[in-house]
Amino acid sequence: MRDSIGCGPGHVARYLRDANVTVFGLDLSLGMLEEARRLNSGIPFREGNMLSLDIPAGTLAGIVAFYAIVNIPEELLKIAFQEMTRVLTPGGLLLITFHIGCGVVRPEELWGVPITMDFCLFETVQIRQDLEMAGLSVDEVIERDPYPEVEYPSRRAYIFARRPELCAELPLRLDL
Repeated sequence: MRDSIGCGPGHVARYLRDANVTVFGLDLSLGMLEEARRLNSGIPFREGNMLSLDIPAGTLAGIVAFYAIVNIPEELLKIAFQEMTRVLTPGGLLLITFHIGCGVVRPEELWGVPITMDFCLFETVQIRQDLEMAGLSVDEVIERDPYPEVEYPSRRAYIFARRPELCAELPLRLDL
């Protein structure tokens, strides 16, 4: 089973389901979960916090976290990455995406709706190091420019990582 963490309105979970992947969505926002359920019948969506996942250790074959960390302050990322590592099976995959940069962006509105929300920008090198410190092996890093006039004008990063296969001589440490 694969999880779409920070699933938002469920569009990534729907894409995976349509590709014949067994998937569920998880989000902290009850409003987003309501929207995801409305837009994507047949996909289970549940409330959850990526800083304390209510998922048994070693049970997910993969996690897709599309821009799911953009609202998490840098000092909490290590906890989220440890949790993701904990719930992945040995060999389990992670795809995580985020906006590249430094600092926090505080837009006054989003899609014409007034908001009060922080969006964190991260350096790719730092996220890669944090993933590796959490016990993941980074397979590939892709950076790209935004699609003009469609996306927020920031560079984006896509990191493909995996939890290494277990090795009897080297126990996995999650208490870093």
